[in-house]
Formats: sequence, structure tokens, C-alpha cells
Amino acid sequence: MVAPLAVDIDGTLSRADRSIDGRVLDALREWDAPVVVATGKALPYPVALCQFAGVEERVIAENGGVAYVDDELFYLGDDGAADGFRESLANADFDAGWGDADLVNRWRETELAVRRDRPLAAVRELASEHDLSVVDTGFAYHVKAAEPSKGAALRTVADELGVEPGEFAAVGDSANDVELLEVAGESYAVANADEHAKAAADVVLEASHGDGFLAAVDRIRDGA
Repeated sequence: MVAPLAVDIDGTLSRADRSIDGRVLDALREWDAPVVVATGKALPYPVALCQFAGVEERVIAENGGVAYVDDELFYLGDDGAADGFRESLANADFDAGWGDADLVNRWRETELAVRRDRPLAAVRELASEHDLSVVDTGFAYHVKAAEPSKGAALRTVADELGVEPGEFAAVGDSANDVELLEVAGESYAVANADEHAKAAADVVLEASHGDGFLAAVDRIRDGA
């Protein structure tokens, strides 16, 4: 039997332009063990990806702030944590950067994502006023409470699935994947990963993005 699989989306399942390669959806669907999609995105995005891939909806969203498994929703972060930051941002010289509709944050419940062309020092200063941390995922600055993480959420999901977190193999690319890679028993960073993810992973792959993910699943199968 292969290991249960925990995998990030952006930068890991995606191409460099953030589109999804159909081959990774096939790999997820064909995986003969539980698959958990773990992302910084809001909950609807990984749920939709699971539906389109044809796998059970087992997801970690908002960098561990929310998890969904076996028709049960877990709030692992404070659903009001970013409210004060959001109010302060309304009075700042910049906004979150996603336009009036703000589809990035519309369904986000435990954190707020700020576009990376906004001033990081100012984002951090505002966040610190509300005792919040800022995680740079390479796609956005995520303003959140310090405690929730993908790794902590994986422990919750694993318990619901009746397996140990160390039984998982994990694949990621960014600083917000560090705890996930550390909690999993087997961990891989794709070649485009940042220095934090590479340092946390057992193996740094030669291939990038979705190609790196496919290389990881081949290695996981070979070790089964």
C-alpha cells in the first residue's frame, strides 16, 4: 500500500503560470490511499479541486485555519483573527490589492491575504498591532494568528482518518508548507520551492511545479 498523501496546490500541483496540469489530477485520482489537499487558499478552492479531480473532499485551507474531512468542518484558527487588521487596512495608504470583488478573500474566514505588490514592512507593522503573523507564500502575504498551520491541521485530519500523521507523504513548495513537511513521515520539496520548504523537506526534487509533484509520487510509489 502507498502512503496517504498531503499536497499543496500553488507552486506544487500547478504550472509556473498557476494553471493546473491535467496529469496531476489523474495522479491524485489514481492514488490508492487518502489524499489531503493542503493550501493557503480559502476553503472553496481545494474542495472544488478535489471534485474536479474525482477524489474525496479532504482538505486543509487557509494555511491550517480550516479543515474539512468526512463531512465535518474544523475551525482550527480564530474566525475573527483578522478583523482588526482588516479595519486597520481600510485606513491605510494601500488595500489588499485584489479589486472590489476580492475573490481571494471573499470566502476566507481565519486570515486575510494581501497581494505581494503591497509594502511588506507596512503589512507586518499593521499585523503586529493585532498580534498577528505574516506568512509569505510566494503568491500572497497571509495575515493570520501564529498558531494554525498546515502541519497542525494534518494532525486533526489524520486523526479523523484513523492514521498517524507520520504515515503521510507530503509535497510542497513554500514557507507555509514547512510544518506540513515536518509532520509528515516522508516529505518532498519541488525544485521551485523556497529555501524554507527545501530545508524542511527530506528530498528536494530536480523537477519543478507539477512535474516535481509527479516525480515525487513516483518516488513514493517506488518506496511502497
